[in-house]
Amino acid sequence: MPRKRSMDDGDELLARLGSLTAQARERAELQRTQVELAIALQRGMLPRDLPTAPGLHIAVRYAPANLGLNVGGDWYDAFALPDGRIGLSIGDVQGHNIEAAAFMGQVRAGLRALASVTGEPGELLTRTNDLLLSLGSDLFATCTFMRLDPATGVLESARAGHIPFVWATADGKSGVVDDEGGPPLGIDKDMEFPVSRHRLTTGGVFVMVTDGVVEGPSLNIEEGLDQVVRLAGIAAVAGLQPHALAAAVIKGAESVGHEDDAAVLVVGLDGPVRL
Repeated sequence: MPRKRSMDDGDELLARLGSLTAQARERAELQRTQVELAIALQRGMLPRDLPTAPGLHIAVRYAPANLGLNVGGDWYDAFALPDGRIGLSIGDVQGHNIEAAAFMGQVRAGLRALASVTGEPGELLTRTNDLLLSLGSDLFATCTFMRLDPATGVLESARAGHIPFVWATADGKSGVVDDEGGPPLGIDKDMEFPVSRHRLTTGGVFVMVTDGVVEGPSLNIEEGLDQVVRLAGIAAVAGLQPHALAAAVIKGAESVGHEDDAAVLVVGLDGPVRL
């Protein structure tokens, strides 16, 4: 015959349930603390101020991931170079954790420090690649770096395994700048990164993004880039300022249920209409 349950059995069961509940509460609290720390780390490593120049407008947006710790290695940056030109960078470190966010900070800080020595995009990426390899990390990063002369609109760029950027002119023409690039940073030594030369015209924009903007569960990279191209063309014709375009690009990524963190950097020169 089955043994009858006693009061001691009930007390033991309640004690076990209480222990499991306490452990679950501790794990949830630890997870919440990790998320808050990761988000604070990420925000602290992104620039607080953007450079200014007559007629130049720079806008940035960042959206956290919908998986993991809601933080990753995506970054954007814009800063003045010693010769008066503007350095612009955007990139993505593999992973969605505190380590990725910390490594992102090292990449961004390394780019800034080396740019004070050489702002030439290809050489800058080569030196940054060597720096990252010297750190001994297993992580790698994709990146695009641009050097812009705000007085002439002349822009030089180099890519390290990163998503191509998008352009648009005031007459509504737009497309993808799919120039030759090099491999991601931190994979192999003695890498070279070809430099391309473009010009930002009055009323035009350049849009730099990370793959969280153009890729998701219901969106491949080609379709995502096409969406950004359309938005950039519409914004340029309408004379919208870069901040409005950057917000629209991020909103478009969120509307297709992006899972990765996403960053956008838009740079433009004065056009005929302002918001």
